[in-house]
Parts: sequence; C-alpha cells; structure tokens
Amino acid sequence: MSKILIRGAKVLGGEPQDVLIDGGTIAQVGSGLAAEGAEVVEAGGKVLLPGLVDLHTHLREPGREDSETVLTGTRAAASGGFTTVFAMANTFPVADTAGVVEQVWRLGKEHGYCDVQPIGAVTVGLEGRKLAELGAMHESAAGVTVFSDDGKCVHDAVIMRRALEYVKAFGGVVAQHAQEPRLTEGAEMNEGIVSAELGLGGWPAVAEESIIARDVLLADHVGSRVHICHLSTAGSVEIVRWAKSRGIAVTAEVTPHHLLLTDELVRTYNPVYKVNPPLRTERDVMALREALADGTIDIVATDHAPHPHEDKDCEWAAAAMGMVGLETALSVVQETMVDTGLLDWAGVADRMSVKPAQIGQATGHGRPVSAGEPANLTLVDTAYRGLVEPAGFASRSRNTPYEGRELPGRVTHTWLRGKATLVDGKLT
Repeated sequence: MSKILIRGAKVLGGEPQDVLIDGGTIAQVGSGLAAEGAEVVEAGGKVLLPGLVDLHTHLREPGREDSETVLTGTRAAASGGFTTVFAMANTFPVADTAGVVEQVWRLGKEHGYCDVQPIGAVTVGLEGRKLAELGAMHESAAGVTVFSDDGKCVHDAVIMRRALEYVKAFGGVVAQHAQEPRLTEGAEMNEGIVSAELGLGGWPAVAEESIIARDVLLADHVGSRVHICHLSTAGSVEIVRWAKSRGIAVTAEVTPHHLLLTDELVRTYNPVYKVNPPLRTERDVMALREALADGTIDIVATDHAPHPHEDKDCEWAAAAMGMVGLETALSVVQETMVDTGLLDWAGVADRMSVKPAQIGQATGHGRPVSAGEPANLTLVDTAYRGLVEPAGFASRSRNTPYEGRELPGRVTHTWLRGKATLVDGKLT
C-alpha cells in the first residue's frame, strides 16, 4: 500500500498539521513532514477527523434491494465520511440468526467501502414474543454485540429483561426503539398543535418516554447496558439525564433530522417529512441540541432509512416512514451544533466517531488521529456551502428532507485503513 501525506489539515479542528499514512496506519503527525514517493493530499486547512461511525443504518439487504444494498449503502457511507456502519436487523429475512448476520457481514467485506457490522434482532422475526439466537449471532463470524428490533419496540417488559440479562454475559447491548405501540396506534405525526390543526393522528411524547423510563430501570435492575435509539423529545432527555446521574448504564443517540427539523414541516403534507419517531417541536429540537452538547445524549446516528420512489411519492397516510441520512449527516451536525457554537470539531469527533465506536465495540474505529493508529480518516471542507442535490447521491434512494436546502460542509476524502474510498468528493 502506498504512502499518503495529508498536508496542512486541521486535526480535530486545531492548528494545521501534516499526517503521514503508511501501510494502513498513521505513521506520523507533525509539521513539515516529508515522505519520498508519497501521494500528497493538499488539505488546505480542511478539518481532519477520525472516520465516522454510524450505529444506526438501514442497508435493506437482504430483501429490499430496491431501496438499498450493502454496496450502495456503503458507498453512501463513504461519501458521508463514514468508515463503519452498523446495519439494522429489519431485513427480509430478519437478521435474527447467525446465517443472516454473517451474510450481511460478508457482503460488507466484499464491497470494501466501509466496514459493516450487523445488528442482530432481539426477538424472532421482530415479533416481540421469543428471544432470537443472541448467543449464536455473537459467536458467529459477524461477532454481533448490538441487538435491536428497530422499527418495532421490544414492548414486553419480560422479554426486554431477558434480553438484557442474556447480553450481559458477553458485554453486549440492547438498542431499544422506544415506542409504546398501544399509544401510537393510528399515529402519523407528533401529537401537538400541528397534528390537531391538520387532523392527523398524534404520536405523543409519552409513548417514547414511558418505554425509556421502564428500560433504564430494567437495565439498572439487571446490571446490563441499554442504548436508546433516535431519542426525540425533551422529556426523554430528562429521563436519560436522571438515569445517568444514578449511574445506570444507558447511552442514547439523536438523529441529524431531529436536531434540525420540526413538525411544522408536516403542514406541507410532503411525505419526505414522515419519519419514525416523528419530527417534534422547536422546544424538543433545542433540548436535543443542548443534551448532545452536554453529553446527556452520547452520539449522533443517522437512522439512514432508504425507500424507493413509489413508497414516498404518494399520499401522506400511505407513505413509508424514514429518511436517508448518511450523505448529509455531517453537514447537518455542522449547521446545528458547530456553527451555533454548541460543539467544536473535537466534540463532533467524539459524538460521531469515538463514542459510537465504543458503544458498538468497533475495533480500530473512533481512534485518535495519532501515530500508530489505524488510518480510518475523513477530511472535511468546512468552508463549503452548497445545495443538497439528491440526484448525485450514492444511495439507491433519494428520500431526503434536505433537497434544495443549503447546508455547510463537504466531505472531500475518506480513508479506510489507509485506502482511499473517496477522493475529491468522488468515490474511488
């Protein structure tokens, strides 16, 4: 593998430095570095971060290759600066056996745009009745450590307790989609003033908050780890903050779209804004930003949820829920957290690389940008501003809520163990 010299990059947003990559490893970090025969990348003050890690991605394969495949999804990931993604289990068939998670893992290995770590289902078929083969998935070649029925809630408290007890034995974590199903029957958007005015079924905040409250207590009782997927309400923030103050082993994620968008957008009846959990109020958005800044919310996760055109270009009631997010995540975080002064770039690296890698036990990712570490890196032109044009996405789907919106920042280069997957904004 050839040597690469990244010249004049702001490592974690600090003073410009040179970074020399040799053989998949960071060989040196300093000023005035030189290496004979090295490929030189003139960073010109761009920000260099550890490769991003997404703990919540839907790659759809197997079963919904019309939406996304492991190949197209990992190409989208590399375009967005990600070097590893965790693939959710709601595929067809469901990733509830060692065989299916190994299939997804091997597809990731074959395509090579980023590492793919499968997430195993908590229950058989995501049906919430019987635990899936948690141990077998962990012992498989995929080495699954994160389990989730995402898309559905593990609503039975007994099943949730058993799952927490089971994964404790090997240091795993259960990632909960917090949605009390009885409280959200017929729900199409956030319950509040806008839903009342539009006459749409309301999705109350308490449907999320009640499950989070139950599960942090269960995790405390069992002495196990629980992770909260796509936290979306101010009340949920307070519950997680309380749980952490008690020393309960809970972590939580927020999506980029919940940091920026509100339920006011649903007034357009554009199904691109239909998502699970729903877009909430401005008050919730501000609470989520503050919680991400102070560490109550640990990470940003995309919940990249691709859908084919026909599943979103229809009337609101019939539309599928979800948005693509891998290729715009970092720009939205820059807009909402960095440009507002709530986080610096070291904080972004922590929330989008270091901590998600730690939660998911992604070896070699989320590491410091220093000598001897794996060269999993992303270079960002933070001065760039441009319109989001989904026609140019690497993802197979185009259901972005940001089409035509100006956002800051552009990933120009991504390296996976020293191999360039994105150069000058173009996939290799």
